[in-house]
Amino acid sequence: MSLIYDSLRAFAAGAAVCCAVYGALAQSGETHLTIDNFTFKPDVITVPAGTKIVWENDDDIPHSIVETTGKFRSPALDTEDKFSFTFDKAGSYEYFCGLHPHMKGKVVVMP
Repeated sequence: MSLIYDSLRAFAAGAAVCCAVYGALAQSGETHLTIDNFTFKPDVITVPAGTKIVWENDDDIPHSIVETTGKFRSPALDTEDKFSFTFDKAGSYEYFCGLHPHMKGKVVVMP
């Protein structure tokens, strides 16, 4: 019984350290998305709060990123241009290309 208890304690301690390290990294994290062939890649992403998303236009025509409720809006991005936004609050953020509204994406932010 003592071996099981010791194993569970070690596992819990390791999990706590892992979560603390992950939380610290996530707060200052940066995630890159691309725009290519008239699509956002990936089109849906889940990130922890505090993550900075960087979109880069890999297409050969301009695109823009517009959040549906107006929380953020990029200028027109030419090829290789970038736009970033830091997601500080949990929630679901849907966006589209202001020049090609059929292009859609979503960022889900976890607390």
